[in-house]
Amino acid sequence: MQTFLSDPVTAITIWLQTLLFSWGIPAVWVQLIMIIIGSLIVCAGAMFFVLFLIWYERKVIGRVQDRFGPNRLGPFGIFQTIADMLKIFTKEHITPLGADKIPYNLAPVLIMGAVLMMWAVIPLSKTTVGADLDVGILYLVAIGGLGELGVIMAGWGSNNKYSMLAAFRALAVLISYEVPMVLTMLIPVMLSGSMSLNGIIAAQNVWYIAAAPLAAAIFFISQIAEVGRAPFDVTEAESELVAGYNTEYSGLKFGMFYVADFLHAFTAALVFAVLFLGGWRGPGAEQIPIVGFFYLFLKTMLVHFVGVLIRASVPRFRVDQMMALNWKFFTPVSVMLVILISLVDKAAALSQEIWRSLLIFAVNGVVFLVSFRLLDIFTTRKERPSVVTRQLPVAVGAPQRRNPESGVSS
Repeated sequence: MQTFLSDPVTAITIWLQTLLFSWGIPAVWVQLIMIIIGSLIVCAGAMFFVLFLIWYERKVIGRVQDRFGPNRLGPFGIFQTIADMLKIFTKEHITPLGADKIPYNLAPVLIMGAVLMMWAVIPLSKTTVGADLDVGILYLVAIGGLGELGVIMAGWGSNNKYSMLAAFRALAVLISYEVPMVLTMLIPVMLSGSMSLNGIIAAQNVWYIAAAPLAAAIFFISQIAEVGRAPFDVTEAESELVAGYNTEYSGLKFGMFYVADFLHAFTAALVFAVLFLGGWRGPGAEQIPIVGFFYLFLKTMLVHFVGVLIRASVPRFRVDQMMALNWKFFTPVSVMLVILISLVDKAAALSQEIWRSLLIFAVNGVVFLVSFRLLDIFTTRKERPSVVTRQLPVAVGAPQRRNPESGVSS
């Protein structure tokens, strides 16, 4: 009983394996059955959790924008999302004329599957992880590419120029902001010496957001752009593109895009908590794994709350502003951080971890001050009004003076 209360996942897993072995099932099949059951539980749990995320985000944005949000159906409007889900299930499935049916129907499945597949390598506690891969970081980056493929398939398969333009916009943003995102992901890898997410968590005696706050900020903003949330939601610019690459989708197909959007935002916050906030680590998490799960949930909700506040309060950027912000600021600053932190980390390898963290924090501070000073100088020069000299009109018949140096009348 004590084992079940401290680590229920492990206790249930051992009980179920023992039960399957007692039925005479071979070990290979038992392992396969356990993988299938675990995948179904994680996928179903994540998708049902989206019901809470939608309600929660609506309430927060409503309060920020001086509105009530959902408040009619159920206490505090908590059943409003269930009503919306039933409405989506009952809507008609429409396929536009001339659509390429294979990419058109496969796109929402691919986008939803890409988000769910990210959960396979995220450690939820000390003992609860789908697959503790040695290359977990590379797995997350690779799975992100499936989502980009789903976006371009949705735009291409819809046979709609607005959808296609939105897909091109989304692809430009996703590919561009992957550069600083991947560069800043290298910093936890360098500091921990591991590409395993559990290894990164175990190495965070000092949270990496404290040692490298600038890298954490760039990663967080890049993740918002990857999700396509405001102020980077140019793919859903209603005044320009109707609804984005999912314009031609309805019913459950549109619902899959909708669920993937909310779940992706929460998953991005989850990845940030793992890489920069110590994941499930905290007082008592080593001895009682279920406590680590609650630590990870609280950290993730805090990061997600910040993202929702940004979505509710910051206006949308233009496409050229987004590209300029990425290629002229985030990318060069990320490259500079990776180079300098790698040098400092190598030089301070034999020192205590607290001194190494302080040196890396100092590097982040110097890069922050220098980059913003250069940005201020560049912006000031760009906005400085140019002096325009205008020649006064000469009255008809007025005598003109000749410039002796140039020989031209003035």
